[in-house]
Amino acid sequence: MTSDEHLIPVLDGLDALAREYGNRFLLEPAPDHQLPQHGMRSADAMRLLGEELVLDGIPMRNLATFVTTWMEPEAQRIIAENLHRNYIDHAEYPQTAVIEQRCIRMLANLYHAPGETTGTRTQGSSEAIMLGALSLKWKWRARREAAGKDTARPNLVFGGDVHVVWEKFCRYFDVEPRIIPLQPDKYTIGPEDVEPYVDENTIGVGAVLGTTFTGHADDIVGINDLLVRLKEERGLDVPIHVDAASGGFVWPFLYPHTEWDFRLPQVRSINVSGHKFGLVYPGIGWLLFRSPEDLPDDLVFYENYLGKRDATFTLNFSTGSSMVLAQYYNFVRFGHDGYRYIMQTMQANARQLAQRIGAIGDFRIIGSEKDEQLPLVAFQLDGDHNFDEFDVASQLAAERGWMVPAYTLPPNADHIKIMRALVKLTLGHTMVETLADDIAAACKVLAEKGGLHPHDRQRVKTGTGY
Repeated sequence: MTSDEHLIPVLDGLDALAREYGNRFLLEPAPDHQLPQHGMRSADAMRLLGEELVLDGIPMRNLATFVTTWMEPEAQRIIAENLHRNYIDHAEYPQTAVIEQRCIRMLANLYHAPGETTGTRTQGSSEAIMLGALSLKWKWRARREAAGKDTARPNLVFGGDVHVVWEKFCRYFDVEPRIIPLQPDKYTIGPEDVEPYVDENTIGVGAVLGTTFTGHADDIVGINDLLVRLKEERGLDVPIHVDAASGGFVWPFLYPHTEWDFRLPQVRSINVSGHKFGLVYPGIGWLLFRSPEDLPDDLVFYENYLGKRDATFTLNFSTGSSMVLAQYYNFVRFGHDGYRYIMQTMQANARQLAQRIGAIGDFRIIGSEKDEQLPLVAFQLDGDHNFDEFDVASQLAAERGWMVPAYTLPPNADHIKIMRALVKLTLGHTMVETLADDIAAACKVLAEKGGLHPHDRQRVKTGTGY
């Protein structure tokens, strides 16, 4: 008898009990490299996933993500009941297409479109930026061809404060990226930064409304005025695409008189993420054009699909309808006043958190209450310490499960370390107070033990600490 043969009756008995009472997944490793030969009961499959997902972070304590982590039960029901509905099948689901267009018109109105407009839903702002930038390239090429000029060297101007998707677009679609570096004391861009990079081959300028680093906005008014002047003086018609992934649902309600949208003549397209401050689960984004003329006809595909001739302007094709419907639910559920109240609530709690962190004495808050900013707190250690921001982030994660990111800024400010806490609707006043107390406690512990072991610090920097 081999060393394992005496276990066979025991294992057979356990297997029989597992079939009778469930919990088979407790006796086996999780399927990994290949499909399992035999399936398992639905309850076992559900519990297998449940047991593994407890190892993920707690969404309520995830202050790193801009993405929505909670929706009302009624919204969740709408999502669940429409997961089977393919958005692209307009012939079979025509009312879903109608609802999408309602959302586009509502957003165009919110962003002060001067007349008839057009747009599309996307998987998120990454797809929306890709499509918006493609329209800039196509329009630039058409202008150059009409003037009998070369179209071989298009470039796109944007700051180091953008999302990585801007660089992806340039690489994927053969456009030269002209990236304006950040400075140690300036984390956004303005007209004086943009002007040296613009020439006749510039397809457009990307401007950010609410950066992921500090939550501030580029000087979009100043950039617009610069481009208007260049158009008058040099005949350069350079449009602006506003990356309002986060800010597009914040500025209209907290700073309604600030001009950043279609009130500015050079702003031709805007993207916004419904799954960020639009308060919808991922993934849903929106792309809006100032007018139908800003979307080149040859970027739109007309096809006869399942009995209906449809116009499509997407990188993706099949996708669920649920998040489009969830976005419309939020629009009619909250209305303008509801969104304003929600944004004001998050802003108030962000200011409270900033005050509490500032009072600890170890940190400097980036920005002030007078700044126009997303509802977040960006802060960094002030003075001499035997630990750094990455140590604080790791201590918060290890001791209390808070996911508060620490990171360095892009060039030329890549030696600047920052921490950032998103203050969404799930971070109420009591949680703000608890977080501030935990940050203070983390600093005290780190000061006493002299920071983290280098291995633990590296885990945080690579993201594996979460």
